[in-house]
Amino acid sequence: MAAPDDLSWDDYRLVHEIADAGGMTGAAAALGINHSTVFRRLGQIEAALDVTLFERHRTGYALTPAGEEMVAVAGRMDAGIAAFTRKLAGQELAPEGELRVTTSDSLLLYLFTPIFAVFRAAYPKVRLDIVVGNQALNLSRRDADVAIRATGAPPGTLVGRRAAHIAWALYGRRADFGAGDVAIAAAVETHTWVGLGDSFTGLKVVEAERRLIAPERIAYRLNSVMGLAEAIEAGIGIGHLPCFVGDARPDLMRLGPLMPDYAADLWLLTHPDLRHSPRVRAFMDVVSTEIRRRRAFIEGEDAGRLVPAADAALPGGA
Repeated sequence: MAAPDDLSWDDYRLVHEIADAGGMTGAAAALGINHSTVFRRLGQIEAALDVTLFERHRTGYALTPAGEEMVAVAGRMDAGIAAFTRKLAGQELAPEGELRVTTSDSLLLYLFTPIFAVFRAAYPKVRLDIVVGNQALNLSRRDADVAIRATGAPPGTLVGRRAAHIAWALYGRRADFGAGDVAIAAAVETHTWVGLGDSFTGLKVVEAERRLIAPERIAYRLNSVMGLAEAIEAGIGIGHLPCFVGDARPDLMRLGPLMPDYAADLWLLTHPDLRHSPRVRAFMDVVSTEIRRRRAFIEGEDAGRLVPAADAALPGGA
């Protein structure tokens, strides 16, 4: 397939987005334009190339061989552009410009907003763009410059720093568990549970709950750690939380000791091409320093009353 000289990167990108989305609607959303514009531009590209790039089916748009070749070219172009922009970012002279950081809602709310404020005070020329979500973003394509994640196994394509261990423990509503250690241990054996959903199955504590707690006892699942804390505080059930979340809420209390087998590492990650960027290095340095100041809180050592009696934090004493 020979493309005309006037075919632009935007044309390749449009075809690539249609292929990724499987249709016009998703491509229009990704490109920030309306459906009719995508439809019109695809027709113009196909007319210019004198080929059909997609077969239209009831279930979506399927690439023709010519379309597959164009998408492959677009992928190589996209990778080259991303690599070039990463290298440019790594060669900047001073910490300034935009820095996109991705993290989870609970990490942002309970830990990182004050830390980001410290960074902004130290580097006012760097603008932070915070992307909240638990899904993995593609740092190779610069969907984000820095990822802050709780994980035991960061992607091998990224580099970074392990900043702390995130401790976990079992929590319940304080109003329901004020009768002493023996009563707490008994209640844990019979109480309703709340837990995290399928999007968190990589966490050790979630895997243990699925293995050791009868499904009918887990009355409430959701895909948010913040929502999980709210559910426990509302009295829906007991559940495991990161200690930096549970200990920050006065209406919750620990029902057992720290659970080191369920701890997760807190990582600051970036792409290798960006590791020497002044704004990335400045961000990593400030955030690492501030995390060290809060490490006892993150690792569950700076809490109120601990309850050692309920050794069976999970049925079976896990």
